[in-house]
Amino acid sequence: MNEPLRGVTVALPESRQLALFARMLEERGATTWPCPLVGIEDTPDRDAVVRWLDDVAAEGLDWLLLLTGEGLYRLLDFAEREGRRDAFVGRLETACKLTRGPKPARALRAIGLRADVAADTPTTTGVIATLEREALEGRRVGVQLYGAPNPQLLDYLAGRGAVTLPVAPYVYTDAARDDRVVALVDGLAEGGVDVLAFTSKTQVERLFACAAATGREAALARGLAATVIAAVGPVVAETLSARGFPPALVPADSYFMKPLVREIVAHVGGARNHT
Repeated sequence: MNEPLRGVTVALPESRQLALFARMLEERGATTWPCPLVGIEDTPDRDAVVRWLDDVAAEGLDWLLLLTGEGLYRLLDFAEREGRRDAFVGRLETACKLTRGPKPARALRAIGLRADVAADTPTTTGVIATLEREALEGRRVGVQLYGAPNPQLLDYLAGRGAVTLPVAPYVYTDAARDDRVVALVDGLAEGGVDVLAFTSKTQVERLFACAAATGREAALARGLAATVIAAVGPVVAETLSARGFPPALVPADSYFMKPLVREIVAHVGGARNHT
């Protein structure tokens, strides 16, 4: 059996698809260190999502900006529970749908729809650059947010004269106890990890926050400097770079786990095969 990652330890901060990610790496010989840093739950402000769905059902949308696939899945779940799924999907059919990256586009395809416009790059800056080419004055623009507010995007839309309708169907939570995160930081500092593979910016933020809260900032910096850092896409890469640790591995144009695994195999497995 071809096991290009035999002898390689890959730390995985992933939560939702942790088992799948680990299996893909272990099938290639890697030892995995699961440490899910961030969980995802429905927003506690469920009434706000229901009001948004009612508004969309009654008035429709000219645009819907889908920033994550998870966001659309959550909105569909809310609509299903409230008996509004058909009305919501009907409004999606007539709205101009902009997707930030491949995951929301894939979520649309799962319900038989397609994105009308893809962001130039899968970042807030890319979404804004794409919208520069569109007429937004007086248009009803739904904005699916995630995890935290996005004042950059909302301020831009307000400045363009759009009627902005934001909705945040889910929130991030701390998935692993702090002691498990501390153990990961210590493992990085001690050289126990070959590759650290991030799949969301919130994972990066939790890791740094926990290190700061426990006085391990220097240990984390030392560990990251000695570890191959992999990022699933440009948003994660930008977050890491802003903290002084640009990733060595980022898939070129498809931001999913499978391309990330291929990058790890090519970089780490290939290097080991030539030593």
